[in-house]
Amino acid sequence: MPQNRNKLIELFIGNISNAVVHEILTKAIDDENIRRHYDKELKVSFDTAKKYREKINPVNTTLPEKDTDYIREKIKKNASNSPTHPQQAVGYNLNKFRCTQNALHFASL
Repeated sequence: MPQNRNKLIELFIGNISNAVVHEILTKAIDDENIRRHYDKELKVSFDTAKKYREKINPVNTTLPEKDTDYIREKIKKNASNSPTHPQQAVGYNLNKFRCTQNALHFASL
Protein backbone atom coordinates (compact mmCIF):
# COMPACT_ATOMS: atom_id res chain seq x y z
CA MET A 1 0.00 0.00 0.00
CA PRO A 2 2.78 2.59 0.72
CA GLN A 3 4.07 2.26 -2.85
CA ASN A 4 0.61 2.95 -4.17
CA ARG A 5 0.26 5.91 -1.78
CA ASN A 6 3.59 7.37 -2.91
CA LYS A 7 2.52 7.04 -6.54
CA LEU A 8 -0.78 8.79 -5.75
CA ILE A 9 1.09 11.60 -4.00
CA GLU A 10 3.35 12.07 -7.04
CA LEU A 11 0.33 12.11 -9.37
CA PHE A 12 -1.37 14.63 -7.07
CA ILE A 13 1.74 16.84 -7.09
CA GLY A 14 1.96 16.73 -10.88
CA ASN A 15 -1.67 17.70 -11.39
CA ILE A 16 -1.76 20.40 -8.73
CA SER A 17 1.53 21.85 -10.06
CA ASN A 18 -0.01 21.94 -13.52
CA ALA A 19 -3.06 23.71 -12.08
CA VAL A 20 -0.84 26.32 -10.39
CA VAL A 21 1.09 26.96 -13.61
CA HIS A 22 -2.13 27.31 -15.60
CA GLU A 23 -3.54 29.69 -12.98
CA ILE A 24 -0.45 31.87 -13.35
CA LEU A 25 -0.66 31.69 -17.15
CA THR A 26 -4.35 32.60 -17.06
CA LYS A 27 -3.52 35.79 -15.19
CA ALA A 28 -0.40 36.62 -17.22
CA ILE A 29 -1.75 36.21 -20.78
CA ASP A 30 -3.40 39.16 -22.48
CA ASP A 31 -5.06 37.20 -25.32
CA GLU A 32 -8.60 36.15 -24.28
CA ASN A 33 -8.69 33.01 -26.49
CA ILE A 34 -5.48 31.65 -25.00
CA ARG A 35 -6.63 32.61 -21.51
CA ARG A 36 -9.82 30.55 -21.91
CA HIS A 37 -7.75 27.55 -23.01
CA TYR A 38 -5.51 27.81 -19.93
CA ASP A 39 -8.57 28.25 -17.72
CA LYS A 40 -10.05 25.02 -19.09
CA GLU A 41 -6.75 23.20 -18.50
CA LEU A 42 -6.66 24.59 -14.96
CA LYS A 43 -10.09 23.14 -14.17
CA VAL A 44 -9.21 19.71 -15.58
CA SER A 45 -5.92 19.53 -13.67
CA PHE A 46 -7.50 20.73 -10.44
CA ASP A 47 -10.38 18.24 -10.65
CA THR A 48 -7.94 15.41 -11.33
CA ALA A 49 -5.77 16.51 -8.39
CA LYS A 50 -8.84 16.51 -6.12
CA LYS A 51 -9.59 12.91 -7.10
CA TYR A 52 -6.04 11.85 -6.25
CA ARG A 53 -6.20 13.76 -2.96
CA GLU A 54 -9.35 11.86 -1.99
CA LYS A 55 -7.56 8.56 -2.67
CA ILE A 56 -4.51 9.51 -0.58
CA ASN A 57 -6.36 10.36 2.64
CA PRO A 58 -10.00 10.63 3.67
CA VAL A 59 -11.42 13.97 2.59
CA ASN A 60 -12.29 15.21 6.09
CA THR A 61 -8.81 14.61 7.52
CA THR A 62 -5.64 16.55 6.93
CA LEU A 63 -2.51 15.10 5.43
CA PRO A 64 0.39 14.42 7.80
CA GLU A 65 2.71 17.40 8.17
CA LYS A 66 5.59 15.43 6.63
CA ASP A 67 3.55 14.85 3.47
CA THR A 68 2.33 18.44 3.40
CA ASP A 69 5.87 19.83 3.55
CA TYR A 70 7.05 17.44 0.84
CA ILE A 71 4.11 18.31 -1.43
CA ARG A 72 4.57 22.06 -0.92
CA GLU A 73 8.27 21.92 -1.80
CA LYS A 74 7.70 19.78 -4.90
CA ILE A 75 4.96 22.12 -6.15
CA LYS A 76 7.23 25.16 -5.68
CA LYS A 77 10.04 23.38 -7.52
CA ASN A 78 7.77 22.32 -10.39
CA ALA A 79 6.22 25.78 -10.74
CA SER A 80 9.62 27.49 -10.72
CA ASN A 81 10.75 25.29 -13.64
CA SER A 82 7.76 26.25 -15.75
CA PRO A 83 7.46 28.90 -18.48
CA THR A 84 5.79 31.15 -15.89
CA HIS A 85 9.17 31.78 -14.30
CA PRO A 86 10.10 35.35 -15.29
CA GLN A 87 13.42 34.31 -16.85
CA GLN A 88 11.70 31.68 -19.00
CA ALA A 89 8.72 33.80 -20.01
CA VAL A 90 10.38 35.01 -23.22
CA GLY A 91 8.52 33.76 -26.27
CA TYR A 92 5.29 32.97 -24.45
CA ASN A 93 3.77 36.47 -24.83
CA LEU A 94 3.48 36.69 -21.08
CA ASN A 95 3.20 39.87 -19.12
CA LYS A 96 6.39 39.37 -17.08
CA PHE A 97 5.31 41.68 -14.26
CA ARG A 98 1.98 39.88 -13.73
CA CYS A 99 3.72 36.54 -14.11
CA THR A 100 6.21 37.45 -11.37
CA GLN A 101 3.46 38.75 -9.07
CA ASN A 102 1.40 35.59 -9.40
CA ALA A 103 4.40 33.28 -9.02
CA LEU A 104 5.43 35.07 -5.84
CA HIS A 105 1.88 34.81 -4.51
CA PHE A 106 1.79 31.03 -5.00
CA ALA A 107 5.31 30.60 -3.60
CA SER A 108 4.25 32.31 -0.37
CA LEU A 109 1.37 29.87 0.24
